[in-house]
Amino acid sequence: MSTTVNAAVTCKFRQRGFTLVELVTVIVILGVVSAVVLPRFFDNDVFESRAAADRVKSALRYGQKLAIAAHAPVTVSISAAADPECGTEVAGGVLGCQIEDGVTVNRTLPWTVTFDAMGRPGAADSITVGTTAISIAAETGYVSYVQ
Repeated sequence: MSTTVNAAVTCKFRQRGFTLVELVTVIVILGVVSAVVLPRFFDNDVFESRAAADRVKSALRYGQKLAIAAHAPVTVSISAAADPECGTEVAGGVLGCQIEDGVTVNRTLPWTVTFDAMGRPGAADSITVGTTAISIAAETGYVSYVQ
């Protein structure tokens, strides 16, 4: 009976918590992580250029599929504007896609690609939006990122 009482008494007075060394270590790790990772969240240029590349690729794929479905040529026109928008409406056989003004492109805008009724472009082509290269295969019209 005495061992049970002693165990209960020692557990009651045992202190719980973190040591000062553990607390300081966690604070230092948090400081290093915030100094390295947080600046990446405030640089939107990378995200904007990737979003523009995704918009261009989607517009090209949509234009190719629309040409096949309609059995008619469709021209995809890529241009720059303050308000980026890539719509799904085709006016006069032209599908428009606008990317942000600040995004770098290796082509003179507006840039156009025409897909025939089989979904093929006139020739193999490519465009680089930001740091992302997009290619269009000549025979199939397949639109993909260049690895």
